[in-house]
Amino acid sequence: MKLSKEYDRLQKNIRKVKKPPIEVWSNKYPDKKCIVTIEISEFTCLCPKTALPDFATIIIKYIPDKYCVELKSFKYYLLSYRNVGIFHEHAINRILDDFVHACHPRWTNIIGEFNPRGGIKTTVTREYKRK
Repeated sequence: MKLSKEYDRLQKNIRKVKKPPIEVWSNKYPDKKCIVTIEISEFTCLCPKTALPDFATIIIKYIPDKYCVELKSFKYYLLSYRNVGIFHEHAINRILDDFVHACHPRWTNIIGEFNPRGGIKTTVTREYKRK
């Protein structure tokens, strides 16, 4: 295995990048297990190597507990990635971490379907289940 120090350097502080808050509202049916699906077809970030734009569809499914995600603030949160150089895998991990931190769902699944770059399409999936 050859670790690229150049790529490693590009993502050194990605977990510390400031993002706008994701707001929530109280779920009046926390005893019900409904699945909420949010699909964002206009996600954009930058390739950390070339600074060229990457486009993706982000699909989030979650079972709320006490809180649901407020969609306007979530849209602004996602828009803040537009000028961030971030690898696809890191973007999905960061979005899920911030989403879980904001609304504390029972379960969530996130899929990032990134448009092909250089003829290669990337799909990144991550799941969270509260213990």
